[in-house]
Amino acid sequence: MENSNEALIENITNAAGQDDASNETLSKYLSFMLDNEVYAFNIMSIKEIIEYENVNSIPLVPDYIRGVTNLRGSVVPVIDLSVRLGKPTEPVSKRTCIIIVEVNCDDEKTDVGVVIDSIYEVTGFAEQDIEPAPGFGAGVRADFIEGMGRKGESFVLLLNAERVLSIEELSVLIAESGQTSKRRPVQVEAEQHDRSPDASAD
Repeated sequence: MENSNEALIENITNAAGQDDASNETLSKYLSFMLDNEVYAFNIMSIKEIIEYENVNSIPLVPDYIRGVTNLRGSVVPVIDLSVRLGKPTEPVSKRTCIIIVEVNCDDEKTDVGVVIDSIYEVTGFAEQDIEPAPGFGAGVRADFIEGMGRKGESFVLLLNAERVLSIEELSVLIAESGQTSKRRPVQVEAEQHDRSPDASAD
């Protein structure tokens, strides 16, 4: 994977979750690209971002389960988010990443890997800039949407990680992995990166 992508991951995961007094009223989201569209997860559900590598496929699982990966000794299920959202799977490119998201499973915190096309930016949204989830027309199941973040004249689809990744078919994988963790927010640096939604992978 090219060095520019490695630097981007390091830049986003490196800052130690400092609270910016000027942004304390903002809700921060990590936005990313899927099929040339921008989506986002709240950073409070994200633990880290890793490069796409060493994902082992598993037979007889739904198409949206890409496989499992070894994260420092823990087996982590990996979800193809494009397929989960009803879109075609995208080929792995130099910018493909895995977001490690922490979700609840049987009252325990569990790590799930989410494959995305590329990282976009970290964005803070004020309360008045988040619109309610639309009942239709977003191209994604309404219960998967936490809201619509307004940026100028455009909107970012804010996904509800708990609902998108609370999948019954994952229960066996999660139980076998035997992994739980304490909740902690991703360590991010809130700055925009020079990656536009229509930019193609190198």
